[in-house]
Amino acid sequence: MPIAAQTVVDELLHALPQDALVTDPASMDAYRWDRALDPDAGTPLAVVRPTSTEQVQQTVQIAARAGVPIIPRGAGSGLSGGSSAVDGAIVVSLDRMRRIDVDASTRMVVVQPGAFNAEVKQAAAAQGLWYPPDPSSYEFCSIGGNVATNAGGLCCVKYGVTTDYVLGMTVVLSDGRAVTLGGPRLKDVAGLSLAKLFVGSEGTLGIITEIVLRLLPAQRQPTTLVATFPTLSGATNAVLAVTRRMRPSMLEFMDKASINAVEDETRMGLDRDAAAMLIVQSDEPPAAAAEEIAEVERLCLEFGATECYITDDAQEGEAFVVARRMAIPAVEKKGTLLLEDVGVPLPRLGDLVVGIERISAAHGVPIAVIAHAGDGNTHPLLVFDPQDFDQKMRAEVAYGEVMDLAIQLGGTITGEHGVGRLKRPWLSSYLGPDELELNHRIKTALDPQNILNPGAVFGA
Repeated sequence: MPIAAQTVVDELLHALPQDALVTDPASMDAYRWDRALDPDAGTPLAVVRPTSTEQVQQTVQIAARAGVPIIPRGAGSGLSGGSSAVDGAIVVSLDRMRRIDVDASTRMVVVQPGAFNAEVKQAAAAQGLWYPPDPSSYEFCSIGGNVATNAGGLCCVKYGVTTDYVLGMTVVLSDGRAVTLGGPRLKDVAGLSLAKLFVGSEGTLGIITEIVLRLLPAQRQPTTLVATFPTLSGATNAVLAVTRRMRPSMLEFMDKASINAVEDETRMGLDRDAAAMLIVQSDEPPAAAAEEIAEVERLCLEFGATECYITDDAQEGEAFVVARRMAIPAVEKKGTLLLEDVGVPLPRLGDLVVGIERISAAHGVPIAVIAHAGDGNTHPLLVFDPQDFDQKMRAEVAYGEVMDLAIQLGGTITGEHGVGRLKRPWLSSYLGPDELELNHRIKTALDPQNILNPGAVFGA
């Protein structure tokens, strides 16, 4: 180990508790990747596992003095390479910062970033409250990661995404200062909304060590409708018709490939011949929910649904939601995945889904599509055999074409997974020169040494 690097490790050993520092190469290997399995991930100098804001500050101060890069990391569940390690960097893994404090009187919760989304939901539910944002990975993704990527989920069509629930946070800046932004106030317009600047910043502007989240009263038990369609266009046209008239609490889409992958795992009787399936829920009071779901059924049948199944049984409805949540791991069993999360304005959803089908056929690369259809956020899953070099290359070309298609349709290259490292090549064409320059200006102002997550979002 070079002398300068050894000095940094020695300073970390002196400043931090012994159990907060990992330097063994074999142990550090688990902290090199997120779920994107970035092949270019580097080898860190050390992994720090703090338990407090003060320990994060000490780590950042040591790194800043030496000019050593810092890679913030949550649960490692990211899908864009946003927490890929860099050679010689310090990985700051926040997985031990798990405190959750619910204040039922104000319907707020103060959370450390390592707490799982599911743990926050459970703590809120114990007080008769609810934290709505619910990514499909909610059982094992962290709140810090959710904030860093502005994650959404299945309920976002009605209840919004992570940023809609962030009231404040504590952030350690690139020079080691800890600042408190926002706080437990529902309305506050004093100064710029700096807390919102850090939501979705993917660890490039600071390290979030505490978050104040807004909670809602517990959700009513929803009524569920499952509709199957013989055509993709029928399903996407039904989505558009539904969202024009109402605001269901869930409106999810699965295509034939994802339906069959899930059916392979569950054997729950999903229609393998259907081109698409919609899962729709209403959590209005029972009479209103019945009326809303009846209207959804009418619209689905109008646009060619071959079957509509309705249930107000909690377990039965949840089984369909679980089927949707397990789509990514089910498709992943078919091969290695390149995961997208492109989104488009709702009127262009059909063009996107049909266009992805054409890209799949043109390159001979299977692409399964699932979507938070109610807000136009799709998750195309490109499947390839990593041992087949030609197919791997075709998959990478198809991945880029899906991204380009979303941009052409007025959409975005990422709705909730973040840019990370995998989508960075498309950021400039999506943002354009002026907006990109503003992003770089903010990054430089808050991180002049470029030590916070270098290589993610903005480049090296």
